[in-house]
Amino acid sequence: MSKARVLIVEDSLTVRRLLCDVVSSDHDLELVGQAGDGKRAIEMCRELRPDVLSMDMMLPIMTGVAATEHIMAHFPTPILIVSASTNRGELFRTYDALAAGAVDVLDKPLGTELGDEWGRRYLAALKMAARIKVITHPRARLARLGHGASEARDDGAATPWSVPAGAPRVAAIGASTGGPGALVDILRAIPAGFPLPLLIVLHINEPFGAAFADWLDGLTPHRVAYARQDAPLAEASGRVVMAPPGRHLVLAQGRFQLTLGPERHSCRPSIDVLFESLAQEMGSSVIAGLLTGMGRDGAAGLLAIRRAGGVTIAQDEATSIVYGMPREAVLLGAAARVLPLPEIGPAIAEAAGAGARARGRA
Repeated sequence: MSKARVLIVEDSLTVRRLLCDVVSSDHDLELVGQAGDGKRAIEMCRELRPDVLSMDMMLPIMTGVAATEHIMAHFPTPILIVSASTNRGELFRTYDALAAGAVDVLDKPLGTELGDEWGRRYLAALKMAARIKVITHPRARLARLGHGASEARDDGAATPWSVPAGAPRVAAIGASTGGPGALVDILRAIPAGFPLPLLIVLHINEPFGAAFADWLDGLTPHRVAYARQDAPLAEASGRVVMAPPGRHLVLAQGRFQLTLGPERHSCRPSIDVLFESLAQEMGSSVIAGLLTGMGRDGAAGLLAIRRAGGVTIAQDEATSIVYGMPREAVLLGAAARVLPLPEIGPAIAEAAGAGARARGRA
C-alpha cells in the first residue's frame, strides 16, 4: 500500500520540526514538504499534490483561512487544521476554514502532553483526513460567510408562516465532517421566521466547539445558542438550539437534558442519542436531516424517526464532503428523501409549513 503524502504548513520553526519528526516516524506516511506561510503552502500544494495538508491558521503573508479557501477552490486537498487558537476571534477563523472545506481540526501540542499521546492523535487524524475524497468549494463561500445576518433577520421577521394542524413540531439536523459549511448553507436556505425549534448536533473536537453557536448565529437569519439544562422545548420555537461540546442533547418530557452518558460511535454529543429521544418523545411530529460525516452516527436514530412517522432526509453523495453517515442511513432505509445540499433547507421549510403533505410524499 502506498504511503499517504503529507505537506506541513506551520510558521513556528520549533513546532514545524516537531510535526515533521512525528510524520517521519510513521511508516504509513511520507513527508513531501513543509511551508512557513500561506502563500508558499498554496504553491507547494499545487506543485506536489500531497494527499493531506497539516495547516496552521495563524500564518504570515496569507492566513490559513485564505490558503484553505484557495486550495479547496482550485486543487481540492484534505486539510487538517492544527491550531492553538482558542479565543473567540481565532476560533471563528477556524470555523471559517472548516466551512471553506478543511475536514477536521486538532489542538496544537503545548509541550505538556504525556508520552506520545498527542503524536498518536495527530497521526490518526492525518491518516483519516488523507482517506477523504474532498470536493471543490467555490471561492465565493467565504465572501458569503462575511456577510452579516442581522439584515436577513430584520427582513424576514415579518414573513408569515402557515402551520396547519398536524404539522411537525420540531426539526433536527445531525452533521460531522464537512458539517460547518453545510449547516450555514441549510440555515441560510430556511427563511427567517421559521416557526419550529431546530435542534443541531455537530461533531467538533473540544475545545474548538466552544464558540461555534455564536459563529453560526452571526451568519444566518436565525438565533443560534447552545441548549440549557432543563429548558423547555416550547421556549425554543423559532430558534436554533445546539448540543454543547461534550454533552449529549436529549429531549425528555418536553425539556432539554444535557448528559454525560457513554459515547455513541465514539461521539458525545451523539446524533443517534438526540434522534432516538425525539422519536420516542415526539413521534411523527419530527423533521430530521442527516448530513455529511464519517462513520454511522445518526443512521439508527433517523430510522427510529422514520418508523415513528416523522419526515427524514439524508444528504446525497455528490454534495457530501464524506458520504459516511448519510450512506449508512440510506442503506438502513432510514431516509425517505435523499437530497443535494441546496435542496435540504427548502425541504425542511416546506415540511414545517405543510407537514401533512410532506409526510404523505414520504
